[in-house]
Amino acid sequence: MNAEIIAVGSELLLGQIANTNAKFISNQLSELGINVFYHTVVGDNPGRLKEVIEVAEKRADLIIFSGGLGPTKDDLTKETIASHLNVPLTLDNVALSFIEEFFAKRGRGMTENNRKQALVLEGCEVLANHHGMAPGMYLEKDGRTYMLLPGPPKELEPMFQFEAKPILAKRLNLDGTIISHVLRFYGIGEAELEVQIQDILDNQSNPTVAPLASDGEVTLRITAKAATEEEAWKLIDQKKAEILAIVGEFQYGVDDDSLTSKTVEMLLHNGLTISAAESLTAGLFQSELAEISGVSGTLVGGFVTYTEQAKIDQLGIEKELLEKFGVVSSECAAAMAVNARKLMGTDIGIGLTGAAGPEPHDGQPAGTIWIGFSIGDTLVTRKLELSGMRNTNRLRAVKYTCSYLMRLLAEKGYARV
Repeated sequence: MNAEIIAVGSELLLGQIANTNAKFISNQLSELGINVFYHTVVGDNPGRLKEVIEVAEKRADLIIFSGGLGPTKDDLTKETIASHLNVPLTLDNVALSFIEEFFAKRGRGMTENNRKQALVLEGCEVLANHHGMAPGMYLEKDGRTYMLLPGPPKELEPMFQFEAKPILAKRLNLDGTIISHVLRFYGIGEAELEVQIQDILDNQSNPTVAPLASDGEVTLRITAKAATEEEAWKLIDQKKAEILAIVGEFQYGVDDDSLTSKTVEMLLHNGLTISAAESLTAGLFQSELAEISGVSGTLVGGFVTYTEQAKIDQLGIEKELLEKFGVVSSECAAAMAVNARKLMGTDIGIGLTGAAGPEPHDGQPAGTIWIGFSIGDTLVTRKLELSGMRNTNRLRAVKYTCSYLMRLLAEKGYARV
């Protein structure tokens, strides 16, 4: 089965939001062995949407639509498809009851256009929406399959995962189970990693291995198909062992792990507290840590000292040190880390300073970053020379801080989890 994904919404074309739905759906379809050859985005215009559908029908067996199922006048996806396929729309009483209940619970009156969301293509299999109001639809007609999904990712993703995907698996007569497992790497580029495991990539069958690079990280998705879940995991574990025997030193986590989540896990597991003084990252390091539940057991607090005077006033860094070495220096990063640790009374202090870009700062070129690590009597500084955009450099500085901190702690005998 070959698929095309059509995202409907003028806001996508205007760049107001990113088309993350297509990425998610493609990922899910790949696990079912369904090829996705085209992603299409079209605005809220029935004429152009009809043209897009006609093109998709010439090259895809499965056409998946996201967006345009809401109550407003510009939500015309199902109306356009109904007209194109000559299939009437009918009221789904289950969906209508859910919508009416939604408004009743909130003490709000339901307008007539909200009833519109309960209209579905006649003869379709209705996909329940447990996280919103508009139901999805699955319709087979004239040898093709049409799937309509809501636009908001918080509605689309669970609907596809738990409603649509099982239908597709049954339609494809997929006996057994398909499982995917993601390995996450940092400190190695996508090209280098592919070279290292080229033999594995060239000779893959079941399981399959797919690399993907994102924001300075690389992931490998291992997908196995087997009669049982236990057999699928056995295939995955065998392939995982082959991969890690080659590039295991760069792996930091799996599946939904992140560098920050693994850092927090390691700090909590070892009973360590941490504080930070940030300049170029302006609190981003602490903010990223704070996204992880339970971080209050390790993150005590910190400082945002963006100017030279703030570093003097808040951290007590000597003015003479800054005049001699500058704020973008190893010495400044070290002083920030040490003073943050002492002032907050933590086991670990982090100092982040640098020139995020796009302009040079303190005589240093854009992308020059210094990071200080103060762990007890250990004081280490690391220099990064990055070439990305301003906020990319800031985020990469945070990721490197997490990665190197875990390495330092492991070298000092603390357990990784």
